[in-house]
Amino acid sequence: MVHTGDLMVYERATLDDLQEILDLQHLAFKSEARLLNNFDIPPMVQDYAGIKEEFDKGIFFKAVDNGRIIGSSRGYIENGTGIIRKLIVHPDYRCRGIGSKLLYKIEQALDVKRYVVFTSNKSVSNLALTEVLGYSIFKQEKVTPNLTYIYLEKVL
Repeated sequence: MVHTGDLMVYERATLDDLQEILDLQHLAFKSEARLLNNFDIPPMVQDYAGIKEEFDKGIFFKAVDNGRIIGSSRGYIENGTGIIRKLIVHPDYRCRGIGSKLLYKIEQALDVKRYVVFTSNKSVSNLALTEVLGYSIFKQEKVTPNLTYIYLEKVL
């Protein structure tokens, strides 16, 4: 049974959570891989060593429902800017405000004046979410003929 999120717990993730977060990442990014018709995108091929490297560099949060991690966000500070990476929510829990809360948690933890996220031009729901939360497009980078990365920033 999927809960409504009323009893959802949002907290810092630990090293012990990384494998579960990585498994969730692979599941959550399947929809993105389908959109791009490419299952070799970095979030799909990242391994434990790669996520551990990100963990050592920054901060991870998790959303837990009934003892199960159903969402995660991560970020780090680079040159005074909060870089937010891989905001993920289990497909069964999407569109319930979990991603927004995870984004807010990571912003609070990084506590800087500027935040940056990026997504693909095909991720309409990701673009809509970040724009609703105060982010605006500041750069586009064509990666392949069918893929453009959209960079968004939020300046306080």
